[in-house]
Amino acid sequence: MSVRPSPAIAAIGIAALLASAGFAVAQSGKSAAKADASADAGNSSGSFEVSGVDVDVRGKNAEAARLGGWRLAQRKGWSMLARQLTGSSSSLSDSALDGLVTGIVVENEQIGPNRYVARLGVLFDRNRAASILGVGGTLMRSPPMLLVPVQVSGGAHRVFEGGNAFADGWARFRTGNSSIDYVRPNGSGPDRLLMNAGQVARRGRGWWRSILDQYGATDILVPTVELRRSYPGGPVTGIFTAGHGPDNRQLAQFVLRVNDGNAIPALMDAGIARIDKAYQDALRAGILKPDRLLVTEPPRPEIPLEETGEEELIDTGETPTVATGTAITIQFDTPTVGALTGGEAALRVVPGVSSAITTSTALGGVSLMRVTYDGSQASLRAALEARGWQVQEGAGVLRIRRGGGSPAPAQPAAPIPEAGNSSSE
Repeated sequence: MSVRPSPAIAAIGIAALLASAGFAVAQSGKSAAKADASADAGNSSGSFEVSGVDVDVRGKNAEAARLGGWRLAQRKGWSMLARQLTGSSSSLSDSALDGLVTGIVVENEQIGPNRYVARLGVLFDRNRAASILGVGGTLMRSPPMLLVPVQVSGGAHRVFEGGNAFADGWARFRTGNSSIDYVRPNGSGPDRLLMNAGQVARRGRGWWRSILDQYGATDILVPTVELRRSYPGGPVTGIFTAGHGPDNRQLAQFVLRVNDGNAIPALMDAGIARIDKAYQDALRAGILKPDRLLVTEPPRPEIPLEETGEEELIDTGETPTVATGTAITIQFDTPTVGALTGGEAALRVVPGVSSAITTSTALGGVSLMRVTYDGSQASLRAALEARGWQVQEGAGVLRIRRGGGSPAPAQPAAPIPEAGNSSSE
């Protein structure tokens, strides 16, 4: 895997390459990533994404033709994004677009000696693009949803156990245009123990509440795919189901098919995109609501006390102490160890914070911090926003991200056609 620097997009690296799907991501400001960089490719919550941009460019050599194709994709992608958000096309200079584009997604490409033919996707910086197009900066998002992807293959139900193409597909999935706030465990540490196919079949709200508290989520999403192979290496049929809640209530179901077993990653990507659309449609329709027993614990029955008729004072010899401060759970992104320690340090210097301790570490994901604050949750949110954080508020939970204003609204993505040589059934 190599990096091809160019004057248009400085230090663009190929972040992920799937041979079966011809899929790669090039992000600006990064060197060549590791071969297994699907988790980084899926982290695009700060970008607008425009996909399906077709280019056919000739040049004096292969490198010049490819650079010209990416330039053309930026222009066409910006016009498509403007029509999607404002209803009218828009154009910018190449230098302005270089500052807006955060990545080029290679969906399919063919490189000749002096010709470049490709289908590309373009990622635009969300805040800058929204300000230029004059669209609002507020996007209504769902509460944090814990994602438990289940793959059924050969009669075996798996979530994070062993090689799982469905879990890998969710790690690649870019959430920039989605209104669902996915909490995606990376499958390490206690993830395989807490979230498995057996847990999905349980209905007890108490155990689910304990798991949701560990990951800072308020609800559960259970997407499922059942793979049926005609013969080894031959056609594969995927039955996709969008489930929701501790009862795994079915919201949508559809079937996709590919004619080659090597195209399973493309099958997963197309199925996940349609499942995400089903979840967004359910959110807009008001169906995607958390179970009330997941949010609040039911009251415990009162135990009657027997009266003896005598009152007696008990002297313990200890001076009672009164605990001060409000305990609040903070969710924050920790792509590196430095981000983890920096997040703790940033919270400790906020006036009114007496302690900030990380209770759950997820490098490359979302970690949890327990903060004791001398005030209300609303005042802590205001203090964090004054320091430049993006803050989303839930019951006893704050989700913080670095950056400017809140994300801008995104239109729902168009229905994704079947991948490659797939056909709906």
